[in-house]
Amino acid sequence: MSKRDLKKYLNKLNKEQLEEQILELYEKFSPVKVYYNFVFNPKEESLLQECKIKISNEYFPIKTTGRGKKPKMRRSVAQKYIKHFTVLGVDPFIILDVMLYNIEIAQTFSSGHAIKQELFYKSMLSSFEQAIIFMIANGILSEFKTRITAIHNETILQKWKKRT
Repeated sequence: MSKRDLKKYLNKLNKEQLEEQILELYEKFSPVKVYYNFVFNPKEESLLQECKIKISNEYFPIKTTGRGKKPKMRRSVAQKYIKHFTVLGVDPFIILDVMLYNIEIAQTFSSGHAIKQELFYKSMLSSFEQAIIFMIANGILSEFKTRITAIHNETILQKWKKRT
């Protein structure tokens, strides 16, 4: 069904029928419920903190047993949050904060650990490029110039590998 067909269909429904359909969508589909919960109660700050904790745990896992937990260093965790925040319509400043935080926590980790996987560096470069493109697209590059410069300087200091 095209968007145009959907509009025609919705125009034929009365208010009660529309309400019923929206409630049914809300009950049946988790993403719809998440969206409406966010729209009516946008706790962006708590979402951001939860997100940062999850990203941090990828590099500095919380030890729940006597044995140490190995860092997974998965970029995908941050990417899922970025996509989720974008779908919800979270403020671009918060989305960019997550993008940069992911790189910064990876740099913090790599400053104390030798990382031999070339894929790690390629992944972080990709994250950095996406962040720059996002900043330019949203017209917020100047507000984050200090963090971008700090990330760049840390990359040079740690002698991160260049993309091949």
